[in-house]
Amino acid sequence: RCHSHDAFLMDFPIFIHISSWKLKFKFCNQFHGISPFPWGTFAVNIIGSFVIGIFFGMAEKAHLISANMNVFLITGFCGGFTTFSSFADDMFLLMQNKHWGYFSAYLVLSIVLGIVLVWLGRSVVKPA
Repeated sequence: RCHSHDAFLMDFPIFIHISSWKLKFKFCNQFHGISPFPWGTFAVNIIGSFVIGIFFGMAEKAHLISANMNVFLITGFCGGFTTFSSFADDMFLLMQNKHWGYFSAYLVLSIVLGIVLVWLGRSVVKPA
């Protein structure tokens, strides 16, 4: 027997994932065609790094969200919003088209800024 609360908990991660995917799709389309640099995916992944840092900080430092909600938010929302597969495909296309400057900038900026923004996101959350 399934209670409405149980149904909500089962459907919530799917809802979060689909909502974040739609947000990512809309956001990436805003930057499509501006230059060979994949601005949309880059922006989404950098924003997602900051948000993941905040969620981890909220769970670990401030204990504001439960472990289960943390999984929903990080795996559901952030997992649907950011994508390593899009990053890898963008890197492949930049290589294939011999855009070596964009390739190098995208690789370095994505990794360095991603790590810095995870740290920053964790840092803005103060211990409880």
